Amino acid sequence: MTTLELRGVSKEYRIRGARGRERKLLAVQDVSFTLESGRTIGLVGQSGSGKSTIAKLLMQLERPTRGEILLDGAPIRRHGAGLREYRHRVQMVFQDPFASLNPYHSVAHHLRRPLQIHDRARTSAEVDAAVERLLERVRLTPATQLAAKHPHELSGGQRQRVAIARALAPSPEMLVADEPVSMLDVSIRLGVLNLLAQLQREENLGVLYITHDLATARHFSDEILVMYKGQIVERGPADDVITNPQHPYTRRLAAAAPNPELRLGNRAAG
Repeated sequence: MTTLELRGVSKEYRIRGARGRERKLLAVQDVSFTLESGRTIGLVGQSGSGKSTIAKLLMQLERPTRGEILLDGAPIRRHGAGLREYRHRVQMVFQDPFASLNPYHSVAHHLRRPLQIHDRARTSAEVDAAVERLLERVRLTPATQLAAKHPHELSGGQRQRVAIARALAPSPEMLVADEPVSMLDVSIRLGVLNLLAQLQREENLGVLYITHDLATARHFSDEILVMYKGQIVERGPADDVITNPQHPYTRRLAAAAPNPELRLGNRAAG
């Protein structure tokens, strides 16, 4: 079983303000949790709560100010082959599928690069076959036609499926999904979330599902962590956190959820 662990992680930014004065912004404060393969954790909170900073820290796009990140109990090596191995095992699906894909390159190019970098296919024929399998895996068919297209020729849902296929290319064990459907039309969000859930089961992936949407977090997560002002203020099994929230912020999130099943009504008042 693969484990990805944050242990006492904090992230502090230094911001230069008026007259050159510098102040500190504590974006993440003393966050600890463990993601296991085959499990999905929903990280829930409003914009500015620190969720995306957690994603950047996990992907080594930012370094923690304090604390450590461990994969299978070992600290991450931040350079060279060690970092490449980490990114082979831990991949990310970004929020904006258009911004995360290079408009000048074809879909095939976006999938070939991780296959080659992480040595998942060697010959040209192997790479082409792997690209087709990845597209079929995320239900983009006919694969040969889709592979030749560029991002601007695809719908938002198709672009996000390409981004998911790219994340799958190195055969990761962990997937960080940062608001993966918030930029998509409401009508196609469920299809993308169902795809992620299916891949999680079939590939035994550990998935960190980052969202502001408590309803989808409950539906797709085994455990929910509620983040507020850079801290984890509540955690537990998904149903327990939703039906019996302990923290006032979690109660407000649940009461504001559009799904009527999540409205607490008199239960919250009691």
